[in-house]
Amino acid sequence: MQKRIRGGLLRGLKAAGVFDRVRDSKWRRRQLLILCYHSLALDRENLWRPANFLTPTRLRERFEILKQGGYEVLHLGDALERLRRNDLPPRSVVLTFDDGTYDFYKLTYPLLKEYGFPATVYQTTYYCSHRMPVYSLICAYMLWKRRETVLSAAPSIGIACDIPLASPEARQLAASQIVAFADSRQLSTAQKNDLAEEVAARLGVDYDELLRLRVLQLMTPEEIAELAAAGISFELHTHRHRMPRDRDLFAKEIQDNRSVIETITKSRPVHFCYPSGDYELMFLPWLAELGVVSATTCEPGLASVRSQPLLLPRFIDTTGKTALEFESWLTGVGALLSRGANAGWLRNLSRP
Repeated sequence: MQKRIRGGLLRGLKAAGVFDRVRDSKWRRRQLLILCYHSLALDRENLWRPANFLTPTRLRERFEILKQGGYEVLHLGDALERLRRNDLPPRSVVLTFDDGTYDFYKLTYPLLKEYGFPATVYQTTYYCSHRMPVYSLICAYMLWKRRETVLSAAPSIGIACDIPLASPEARQLAASQIVAFADSRQLSTAQKNDLAEEVAARLGVDYDELLRLRVLQLMTPEEIAELAAAGISFELHTHRHRMPRDRDLFAKEIQDNRSVIETITKSRPVHFCYPSGDYELMFLPWLAELGVVSATTCEPGLASVRSQPLLLPRFIDTTGKTALEFESWLTGVGALLSRGANAGWLRNLSRP
């Protein structure tokens, strides 16, 4: 119901010309929209986790809206410098992609190249040197793929009793038991991959096919180097996709991450993205000490000169977002509405 009401409001505002007036306003020119994406589906991941995966068709539709709307897609570093100088071009947008999974190389980069858009990848790096899927994710995905079945008790993978997989709660229980089993035995990455293969066999999933498609795998160092040479920016996202609360462990995550990226790309990364949007204020001085100049969150909003550089907002685009909602954020209307802007304030800001 709320989604329908919001959709009706957005349609009314667009028909009344508010989208155009806000998009071309002085206010919007002083704002930077940082778009956040995660991955494109190589298999059926968009049905599994629609908040994290888009289809290539949907991303093409988004890029076409950017192109037809005359939006200026900027490199992240350039955009933040111009934001600081209050020198942004009209309709400024930045494209960011979290994690650096193989689908970026296979599906996203060709689209970026076709449209001539620059982009930043916040690259986590531990699995880059392992030609295998992220263990916890591939197990969860395979459980979802076989959600109509029952996973029989199997002590060799950590399942103590039969688990019907129909509900998300049951699949989460099974996944947590499988992951805990590997952790309790301190299995290596290769051993975890062998365990995932056994999980696949018990579920009746073709694991070789998932490996062939490279579902839930990161880009290799060679692929990252190729895209870096082609102009894609690779920035910090921690080495193991986690945010320790211990200062030394936190620093190690950033330093290990930076070392891998710098070795591959021959460029020093200074921009950061909080994995899963997980941040605390105590991280800010730690990041500054490590030479990080910006950090993006998963908080919705547009960045302005008043934004804290280490707590920059982004708009997370997902399968559930309509084209109209996406366009509302490009223009700035979506950000105003999310802040609870009243009609009078919206009218005032929409004047050129």
